[in-house]
Amino acid sequence: MTIIDIEAGLQPFPAQEGLAKAEIPAESPSRRSASKERDVNQEKEKDRKELDWDGPEDPDNPNNWNFSTKAFHTALPALYCFVIVIGTSIYVPAIPYIQAIWHVQHEVAVLPLSMYTLGLAVGPIITAPLSEIYGRRPVYLVSLILLMVFMAGASQAENIQTLIICRFFAGAGGSSPLAVGGGTVADIWGQGTKSGPAGLLFIMAPFLGTAFGTVAFSLTTLQNRLNRIGFLTGAYIIADFDANWRWSLYVVLIVAAPFVLISYFMKETSKRQILLSRRTQRCTAAPVLPIRLRLSSIHDSVRLGITRPLSMLFTEPLVSYLSIYTGFAFAMVFSFFGSYAYVYANVYRFNARQIGLCFLGLVPGFLLAVTTFGILDATLYRKAKVELNGRPAPEHRLYAAMLGSLMLPIALFWFAWSARSGVHWIVPVLAGLPFGWGNLMIFLSAITYLTDVYGAESGASAIAANGILRYLFGAAFPLFTTQMYDKLGIPWSGSVFAFISVAMMPIPWLFFVYGPKLRMRSSFETS
Repeated sequence: MTIIDIEAGLQPFPAQEGLAKAEIPAESPSRRSASKERDVNQEKEKDRKELDWDGPEDPDNPNNWNFSTKAFHTALPALYCFVIVIGTSIYVPAIPYIQAIWHVQHEVAVLPLSMYTLGLAVGPIITAPLSEIYGRRPVYLVSLILLMVFMAGASQAENIQTLIICRFFAGAGGSSPLAVGGGTVADIWGQGTKSGPAGLLFIMAPFLGTAFGTVAFSLTTLQNRLNRIGFLTGAYIIADFDANWRWSLYVVLIVAAPFVLISYFMKETSKRQILLSRRTQRCTAAPVLPIRLRLSSIHDSVRLGITRPLSMLFTEPLVSYLSIYTGFAFAMVFSFFGSYAYVYANVYRFNARQIGLCFLGLVPGFLLAVTTFGILDATLYRKAKVELNGRPAPEHRLYAAMLGSLMLPIALFWFAWSARSGVHWIVPVLAGLPFGWGNLMIFLSAITYLTDVYGAESGASAIAANGILRYLFGAAFPLFTTQMYDKLGIPWSGSVFAFISVAMMPIPWLFFVYGPKLRMRSSFETS
C-alpha cells in the first residue's frame, strides 16, 4: 500500500460508485487510524532499511573522514558546550551589583543564574528529538542564534524581570550541544574505544566551563587559547566589572560569535540526514509523507523524547539513583558559587578577582579524574574484558565511581572545617582538588555505565534523564546556599552537604553487587 493509497482511503466513498451505504462495512475511526499508522510505519521502516552506506569505505560516512575534519567537528560542539556552561558561572560576580542597582534581594538576584541553568535542563528535551528528524547541523545553527539573541537581550535588560526571562530562553535555546553533542561524537567516531578520547573532551567541557567562568571574569584581560583545530578562538574579558556589570553577558556574546560563523562550515554528521540528502541528489524515488503525517512524526518524536527519559527516571532504579547521585555531585559545583564567595569574602576578605581565582583549585582535580578513569579503564576493566571473553558486565564501569564516592565527602568535610581564620587560605582551596577529582569520576563512571547497560537508543534516554535532574539540581542549589551559610555557619553548612554525600556513598558499591539483578528486572532492554 502506498502513501497515496492511504490518503485515498481516508476520503469518503462517492455515492456514484453504485454501492449502497449498507453494503460498505463500517470502519471505526480508531481502527482506521491504527491502520493508517501501521501502513505509514511500514513505509518508514522500508525507507530506513533502504538507506545505508555504499560500503565500509563510503567517503560520506563521517567515520571515514580524515582526522582534521573529525577533529574540527568534535572540537566545535565541545567548545560550544564549554561556552554554554561558562554562561552560568560568569554571571555570578554580577549578583551583588544587580542587588545594588535594582534594589532586589539576594534570592532574586540569583534567579537569572538559576533560570539559565533551568533552561539547560529543559532545552535538550526538545532539541534531542529534533536533531534526529532534521539533523545535527541545523539544530546547532538555530541554537547558536537563539543563544546570541536572548543573551543580547539580557545584556540590555533594564529590569530584573527582563534579565530573568532572557537568561532562561538563552539557556533553553542555546542548550543543544548538551543534548546533541554526544550524538555528534558517536556519528564521527562510532561506538566503542575509538570514541573514548573524543567523548572525554566533550564530557569535560561542562565541568571546565563551570570552573573557568568565574575565573575568567575575575581577570583584567584574558586571551585564552581554547583549542587549535585550524583556527584560534580568543576570549577578551574585561574585569572592571563594577563599572559595567553587563560585561558578564557581553563576554558570552564575544566568545560565541565566532562559532556562529564557523558553524556554517560544519557538515552534517547524522547518518539518516546524509543518506536522505544523497538520495535526493541522485534523484532516487522516495515516498513523501503528507504534511499532517510529518507533523505527527515530529510530535511523536518530541513526545517520546520527553516521556521516555521521565519514565526511566521514575521506574528504573539504576537511572534514578545514579541521576540523583550525579545530580547532587554536579549541583555541589553550583553551590560553590555561593559558598566560595561567602567564605573567601567573609573569612579571608578576598575581592571578586581573588575569589574567582580560587576556582582554579577544581581544575587539577578534573584532569586527574580523566587520567584516573583512563587508567582504571585500561587495567581493571580491560582485565575483566579479557577474563569474560570480551563481554564484561557493565558493573565493571563503576570502579571510578566507587573511588570517587570516597573522595567527595573527604573534600566537602575538608572545605567545611578548614575555612576559618588562622588557617591559610590555600588549605580550603586545595580541597577543590579531591572534590573535582571525585566529582568528575562519579559522573564519567555513571554515564559510561548507563550507556553500557541500556545500549544506544535507551541509553540516550537514560543519559537525558540524568541531564534533566543534574541541571534541575544545579538550578536549585544556588538559591539556598548563601542563606544556609548565614544560618548554620561555615563548618556545619559545609558538613550538611558532606553528610549527604556520605549517605549517597554506597550507591555505586551497591550497584556493583546488585546491578545484574536490577538489570534483569528492567522494563527496558538491557545488556
